[in-house]
Amino acid sequence: MNQFIAKKLQESIEVKIAIAKDEQLLNTIQQTATAITSSLQAGHKILFCGNGGSAADAQHLAAEFSGRFYKDRLPLYAEALHCNTSYMTAVGNDYGYDQVYSRILRGIGQAGDVLVAISTSGNSGNILEAIRTAKEKGMIVVGMTGNTGGKMKEQCDFLLNMPSNDTPRIQESHITVGHIICEMVENNLFGE
Repeated sequence: MNQFIAKKLQESIEVKIAIAKDEQLLNTIQQTATAITSSLQAGHKILFCGNGGSAADAQHLAAEFSGRFYKDRLPLYAEALHCNTSYMTAVGNDYGYDQVYSRILRGIGQAGDVLVAISTSGNSGNILEAIRTAKEKGMIVVGMTGNTGGKMKEQCDFLLNMPSNDTPRIQESHITVGHIICEMVENNLFGE
């Protein structure tokens, strides 16, 4: 059993090492942090969406921005779009699950806001619909995906595609990269 545990830890480490060696991905992480910083400085909001574990990651990362990360500082406008279960179930029932995120973006999304769309496959129907709506509204779209980027690849302004095809390793990397971006944004806005 210890060998199994060590193997899984090593697999996670190897994905992080691959990220650290990928200059293009590192540059995209930097550009994403800069875009989020500029959006927040202009009074816009950061909206997150995902399904299942990616919804949990969306909520986690939104909390890091809106609560605090390292610094005791002013809260930043960030929220995960799935937290109102009455809304989610009503829209899912009345319009279909593919519309749960795009419909709320039609109501609250504004040009200059940032949508962080999380899908390990890059092919989730409701996430793709959310991206379409965000682009129509003039929002900035950050996609967090797995290795290929899936259908999201061509639709995002910034694609953070983790170098793995294994869902748990992708999700672990999403949180790591999300934490790095949050720290960079905090430093940009509130000083190192």
